[in-house]
Amino acid sequence: MMIEAKKLAARFPGDFVFGVATASFQIEGASKADGRKASIWDAFSNMPGRVYGRHNGDVACDHYNRLEQDLDLIKSLGVEAYRFSIAWPRIVPEGTGPINEKGLDFYDRLVDGLKARGIKAFATLYHWDLPLALMGDGGWTARTTAYAYQRYAKTVIARLGDRLDAVATFNEPWCSVWLGHLYGVHAPGERNMDAALAALHFTNLAHGLGVAAIRSERPELPVGIVINAHSVYPGSNSAEDKAAAERAFDFHNGVFFDPIFKGEYPEDFLSALGERMPAIEDGDMATIAQPLDWWGLNYYTPMRVSADPAKGAEYPATVNAKPVSNVKTDIGWEVYAPALGSLVETLNARYRLPDCYITENGACYNMGVENGTVDDQPRLDYISDHLAVTADLIAKGYPMRGYFAWSLMDNFEWAEGYRMRFGIVHVDYETQVRTIKKSGRWYKDLAERFPSGNHKPG
Repeated sequence: MMIEAKKLAARFPGDFVFGVATASFQIEGASKADGRKASIWDAFSNMPGRVYGRHNGDVACDHYNRLEQDLDLIKSLGVEAYRFSIAWPRIVPEGTGPINEKGLDFYDRLVDGLKARGIKAFATLYHWDLPLALMGDGGWTARTTAYAYQRYAKTVIARLGDRLDAVATFNEPWCSVWLGHLYGVHAPGERNMDAALAALHFTNLAHGLGVAAIRSERPELPVGIVINAHSVYPGSNSAEDKAAAERAFDFHNGVFFDPIFKGEYPEDFLSALGERMPAIEDGDMATIAQPLDWWGLNYYTPMRVSADPAKGAEYPATVNAKPVSNVKTDIGWEVYAPALGSLVETLNARYRLPDCYITENGACYNMGVENGTVDDQPRLDYISDHLAVTADLIAKGYPMRGYFAWSLMDNFEWAEGYRMRFGIVHVDYETQVRTIKKSGRWYKDLAERFPSGNHKPG
């Protein structure tokens, strides 16, 4: 049963922000244009066995060359805001050293194009495309990378900050830290706890240094971070599984939330792994814990864990438990909307959090174009169900301020290449033709009702 856009709209305050989201490496292409140099994702994609079909970001959605048409597309969807990321290798191609003016020019045009169309600009400074040159020093496992990031952040904000509506330091540090350095699924493809722990602290440090850099340039610009917080459920009611879920919460959420919102790492995490952490220098934790104006939550699917029965299993010593819902998206992720609500409630109970935007939420369904349309009803259902949960949170008094559908268009889905489609707009990669899907038309109907300014929630 489909939720009507009009009925759903009535459940949101008139100033709630509806937007769409993308990331630089996933859509831009033009990987060697105008002075851009390689990122770790260019290298990772071009190595056999890392990305499905050896797909890479050389062309992607060719957004770099189709900027104006894509901005018109965003405008046509009736959304109020666009969340995009800035490619560090376009701005400082070697990670440190010379600034590349042509890279800044591209984002100047992007931001000016949004302003000309009355669309708010939500920029993300780091969405995983680390300049490859920085791997010479160890990439995120090196403290120097945090300072290179600080300079990059300052450079971008000095140039664009006057026209941005909000900025996030990082997108999903869980992925760049754990998926990139412990599980080896993302660039740079490390599988090493010591490397991952170094990347964890230096990413957190870079976030704090970035916040300071942004505020030094633009004190009034709302700054936050985007975290794919995990909604952790124990696989059973056993004491062992409940303890496993608590460890998983610390390992997957606490290692970011505790430093940022409490100025410390979780106690159990430190007692298990603290000796393997890099040196935490005087002032690091205070730098990381600077107050934020907002935070972004990316949510797709719950995490279900049981205790790992193996002797001497490394912390957090968990294994995946069975899904509760048998509904799955085409990428295999369990669909379970209630987890979004309980996650926001749990995080707000544990931490003093600022305003929240759902900065990504969406579903992978791979239907193609038939007779000029894409009937992606399951994606529409997914988005409307998760928006209904968001409306419930607002009714309970949680400060949910906006929602960004992931994604504006089908794109490079990291290790899955182009075979997994998350867009509310279909991309034909042969022709680069964009086709608004059924979900996109429904989302437009909803978004166009905002900002409405007249009704209040309640």
